[in-house]
Parts: sequence; structure tokens; C-alpha cells
Amino acid sequence: MKLILLIDILGTVAFAISGVLTALNKRLDPFGILIIAFVTAVGGGTLRDILIDANVAWMRNLTYVYVILGSTIFAVTFRKRLGYIRRSLFLFDTIGIALYTIVGVEKGIAAGFHPIICVALGTMTACFGGVLRDILCNEIPIIFRKEIYATACILGALAYFLLQYSPISENFIVIISGSIVIIVRLLAVYFKLSLPTIYTKEEME
Repeated sequence: MKLILLIDILGTVAFAISGVLTALNKRLDPFGILIIAFVTAVGGGTLRDILIDANVAWMRNLTYVYVILGSTIFAVTFRKRLGYIRRSLFLFDTIGIALYTIVGVEKGIAAGFHPIICVALGTMTACFGGVLRDILCNEIPIIFRKEIYATACILGALAYFLLQYSPISENFIVIISGSIVIIVRLLAVYFKLSLPTIYTKEEME
């Protein structure tokens, strides 16, 4: 199995579980849980493939569908063992954006796009599934809040693209780039770092 395909599948697992946890938190029925898991897992990749005029991955390879179904059943069955839903959601969401950022950039590179477009594709792949998940669950998407979310993806995407020109092996490039996304996200949450706001205190009140 190719490395990027493996990363894509792992990202699908992480995001599917993230979607399930959000749906469980909203007390959705089994069908709703499956839909949220599916949209979270493949939303970003679907948009990416449409924009680059490529075959939509999950429509051509049913492995993704099976992985989402399996991940959904696993998350629902072992939801109590996943600990606090909020903490588990953060964990799987962070892993998901790290893995999907790499997949998106690689897809852009393979299609011969400009570096800026490659970084944008990586960020879009990582974030858009979560945007759809939050909108469907009546939440303001994380990417639109002050939290450092897309910024972590952009930094990881830049690192992945730049490291392609180094003598470092592909495996290490993946590890380094993914780690950057995860570390930036973790540090931002731990130290409560956020992007500056354009609103004054009076306007926010």
C-alpha cells in the first residue's frame, strides 16, 4: 500500500471518529451519526478532487466507505472507553487535520499545481470536512473562530512542500510535517493562543 493512501485511510478513520463523537454529543440518531461521520471524513477530500478535476476518491474506491462504516461502528460501540467526548474529539480532529493536510498537498504536487495552490489544497482537505460537520451540527466551525486551526495546517503544508526539496526521506517528511500540525495545534490550545480579533471590546459586548 502506498504511503499516501495509507495516510489517507488513517485520516479517514480519525475524522470519521471525530464526526461520530460530535454527533453523539448532539444526541443524533444512528442515521444522523453515520451521515456526520461520512461528511466529516470525506467532505474536504471531495471538494479537493472536484476542484482539481480528479476522480472523487471514495466513489472510485469503496475502501473509504468500508473504513467509515467500520470506524462509526467502533466509535459508537466503544464510546464510553473513549473517555470524555470533548477531549477525544479534540484528539481525533487534530490527528485528522495533520494527516489530511499531507494528503492534500501531495495531491496538489502530483497534479502539478503552484506551491500556493498545493498549500491551499492541503488546508482545504484538512479543514472542510470539519466545517461541514460543525454546520450540520449547528455549531460555528472552528476554522471561523479565533482558535489556531487552519494556521496549523498551513504551517504543516508549507513544511511538507519545502521538505520535498531536501534529501530527507519521504517517511520522515510525512512525520515532520504531520508533527508540526499537531504540535502547533496542541500548543495553541494549551497556552490558549489565538489569532487577533478585529473587534473592539465594545463591539463584542
